[in-house]
Amino acid sequence: MRVVGFTEFGGPEVLGVHEVPERHPGPGELRIRVRAAAVNPTDTAGRAGWFPDRYRDVEPPYVPGMDAAGVIDEIGEGTDTDLRVGDDVMAIVIPSGAHGAYSESIVLPAASVTRTPAGTGHDAASTLPMNGLTARLALDRLALPPGGLLAVTGAAGTLGGYVVQLAKADGLRVIADAKDSDRDLVASLGADEIVERGDDVATRIREIAPGGVDGVVDAAVLNDAVEAAVRDGGGIATVRGFTAEAERGIRYHAVLIRDYWLEQAKLDRLRQQVEEGALTLRVADTYPIEKGAEAHRRLEAGGTRGRLVIRF
Repeated sequence: MRVVGFTEFGGPEVLGVHEVPERHPGPGELRIRVRAAAVNPTDTAGRAGWFPDRYRDVEPPYVPGMDAAGVIDEIGEGTDTDLRVGDDVMAIVIPSGAHGAYSESIVLPAASVTRTPAGTGHDAASTLPMNGLTARLALDRLALPPGGLLAVTGAAGTLGGYVVQLAKADGLRVIADAKDSDRDLVASLGADEIVERGDDVATRIREIAPGGVDGVVDAAVLNDAVEAAVRDGGGIATVRGFTAEAERGIRYHAVLIRDYWLEQAKLDRLRQQVEEGALTLRVADTYPIEKGAEAHRRLEAGGTRGRLVIRF
């Protein structure tokens, strides 16, 4: 089967199409004939060599990708699932070596897979699992009560956008950041207040919430630059593993998607929320597998709103 991967770290040009052996599912597993795989910043970072330990003891090609959507074509013997061969599904993938979502087919635990939202194609469905679950996990770690005040950085991005929408569905009040060209987009996601993005966003948040917000989801990876926006005893959810010894009783929560990659019920709830209109799926553009490098190059150039998707 064909995969999009790399054999050495480097720029987008190291990505290419490779042949790897076909795999079959065992007990508790499903195989998906992949139709679409979303391209995430984690994918480009891995290709550039940010996570060398992930590839230390495995043979190339190394295949990125944490989101897949397609059709179930095989179910492992004895697997406990209500999914069937032929079902349209989406899944979260934890890449390792040649096991990544940029593949014509992929074998996954059944607990990482659920049906695609009704009326949604594979391209759009592939944008939801990893970022949607990360957003859900960040909010769960903060555990703000309904009516709580949340700030979201990077709100125009895929992760930040899901955080805004899920927070509103949870009954939270949301202050979000955006540049001028993204204000309408972020408002459409449901943000109650919008401030200008940037390294000093904490100051602008405090202008709206003088007592500080109850929590921050830092999708823009500003790290401790957002700490000043938080009230005493509040929380900050970070998405790149950042943590710090904070003052004023503030607590950092490093959000690691491995904590939720087998949470099928939560993934399926995201599906339901798309069907209910609470979550919006955004595809920026699609690429054939031969142009995976172009997709990475465009993502790294910045400014993409919605996910780029590789089609198989």
